[in-house]
Amino acid sequence: MSGNVEYGLVSDDYVVSDDFRRDPSYPVRAGAPGGGGEGAPLLAPGGQAFATTFTQIEHVSIQTPATAQPSLIHIDGKAIDAHRYEFPGWVPPNELKFETLEPVDRNTLHHPTRGTLNELYSTAICGNDLTSSVLYVIGVTTTMSGQLAPLCLLIVGFVLYLFKSVYGEAGTAIPLNGGAYNLLLNTTSKSVASLAACLTILSYVATAVVSATECMTYASNLCPWIDVYWWTLGLLGVFCVLSVMGISESAVVALGIFLVHMASMVFLIMVGGVYMLQNSEIFANNLREPLKYDWPLAILFGFCTAMLGVTGFETSANYIEEQQKGVFPKTLFNSWIVVFVMNPILSIVCLGVLDLGTLEAHHRDVLAKTAYDAGGKYFGLWISADAALVLAGSVLTAYVGVVGLVRRLALDRCLPQVLLAENRWRRTNHLIPISFFVLCASLFIILGGRVRSLASVYTMSFLCVMALFSVGNMMLKYKRGRIRRPVRATWPSCFAALAAVLIALIGNIMLAPGHLIYFLLYFGIVAGITILMFERIRILKYFLYLVSQGPVHLQDRFAGVTQLAMDKIKSQKIVFFAKNDNLEVLNKAVSYVQSNELTKWLKVVYVYDDLSDPMIKAIAENLRVIDRCFPKVVIDFVLVQGTFSPEVVAQVSARLGVPRNFMFIACPGDRFPHDIGDFGGVRMITH
Repeated sequence: MSGNVEYGLVSDDYVVSDDFRRDPSYPVRAGAPGGGGEGAPLLAPGGQAFATTFTQIEHVSIQTPATAQPSLIHIDGKAIDAHRYEFPGWVPPNELKFETLEPVDRNTLHHPTRGTLNELYSTAICGNDLTSSVLYVIGVTTTMSGQLAPLCLLIVGFVLYLFKSVYGEAGTAIPLNGGAYNLLLNTTSKSVASLAACLTILSYVATAVVSATECMTYASNLCPWIDVYWWTLGLLGVFCVLSVMGISESAVVALGIFLVHMASMVFLIMVGGVYMLQNSEIFANNLREPLKYDWPLAILFGFCTAMLGVTGFETSANYIEEQQKGVFPKTLFNSWIVVFVMNPILSIVCLGVLDLGTLEAHHRDVLAKTAYDAGGKYFGLWISADAALVLAGSVLTAYVGVVGLVRRLALDRCLPQVLLAENRWRRTNHLIPISFFVLCASLFIILGGRVRSLASVYTMSFLCVMALFSVGNMMLKYKRGRIRRPVRATWPSCFAALAAVLIALIGNIMLAPGHLIYFLLYFGIVAGITILMFERIRILKYFLYLVSQGPVHLQDRFAGVTQLAMDKIKSQKIVFFAKNDNLEVLNKAVSYVQSNELTKWLKVVYVYDDLSDPMIKAIAENLRVIDRCFPKVVIDFVLVQGTFSPEVVAQVSARLGVPRNFMFIACPGDRFPHDIGDFGGVRMITH
């Protein structure tokens, strides 16, 4: 086949000039008034050529009996009789017209940062968020479980081992950014995925607030004149400004912080271990202290509190596309081994240096106090400086993570697209970090800066995300079991991981039932905005009805504007790539689009080898049946000659003007030659 790419249109016999769905992005071509355009490059030429023919069969105008009952839909503010338009079905190849387009450039398929992070850099970015948790989790765990704190932290390490395989399977099967949101988006409905996104946002809020508070607590050991309350708000504001300026977390800087922090923790263990050997009576006395609760409850509550020490483990899944192939499972293993080994050992060192009373009194800066007693004043200041540095890095990670997630949600129309507004100064989405700062600051002020309260909200949101991730992985096994992935979690591991986080979630609610109110309040705010976005068409319809019952001057002022707003919302084109003529799959695809997307326009694409393929006619005829079953959905049929690949998907995306996150496919089999992540966000919606 030649290196040219061609585009075909339906002949004039099937199209009339008043077709209401003429796409304005297609310049009118002489002799083909129904839509289409002159030849234009799909993407910048260069790289390897991928020859493809592109043929489109659109909805057309038909004649209907005068006695037919009109079924009105609104296009561009005009009432249109839907019965006057239908999908024509199969069009003979000799009635299709073609034009030539340039091939796609492979180098433009993905963002330049894709696959740039090696194992060390990937571990460092995730590790800063994860290992910063140890700075406060030891103190709060010891407060609950006393001398059993190391055991509780060890149990958490075993639970994290289960999640290592759960996250590994999900991330290698669907290697796309977004974490739990992306996983559930490809295995359940968009509304369920949005629920996980809301919890993730709340988790980022808690991450930023807790880390900023602890950062200033440790900094106050260096500079006693620091007011922790006001400086925490100031730190959140500083990172908000930096995010607006476009300063993101650098992998090199992250690696430096991580290496310094790990070296500091290893040195603290060594110094503390020597001090323990010289003062063994401290550890012995701590072991004889009575527990606050009976030992089963002490272990349970300690375990529930210690789960705070693994917050950040999910961070790696939010930048999986930037990691080199095969690095993600290694990042998870490295993160797990650090937590599994370091947290219990540091807890033992603290018990060997400080008595339980001192541990509880200094639960917010327990490591700095341990370093001060074991190694002297300057060693304590060193650990305080290290703690402040790594906790500040954790705050930055929260900002970077939430900006990426909220931007994805806004692009998917789950959050207001006003958040995508860019400032002329730095070309950044400034409204996202500003909104995030307002949410963080208000939460901090309402809770009065009490870290234990904030930690509870932090833990509850994080545990909910982990629980949804477990459920999502189970759905992945059930509904997307054919996808090739190098890591697989066993069913017992999935159920055990889910049970562990549910126990931890219930335990944290029992420990601080009052904090559940704050959690629900802020979750309700974020979820409420998302629900409004999903129901905005219904809300506009109610408003339009109320206007229609009012005075004529109100109808003249608001009715047309409201109708245009609804038309604009529902004008987003959606693409589904069909593998065959399976009527059930086609019907499920249309049903999914109608239930999950605010649109009335679906383009079904079939990639074929030869125009004599009998599947073309079969799909066209089935689409004609489905079109009549879904009168409120406009269905077009697009034929693409070539081989289904990321390059062809990019060609179709550029030609139709449809972002790849609004392009859907059926679940591929285990022999599928491509990685799902190579398609730039294409979503799986059927078995």
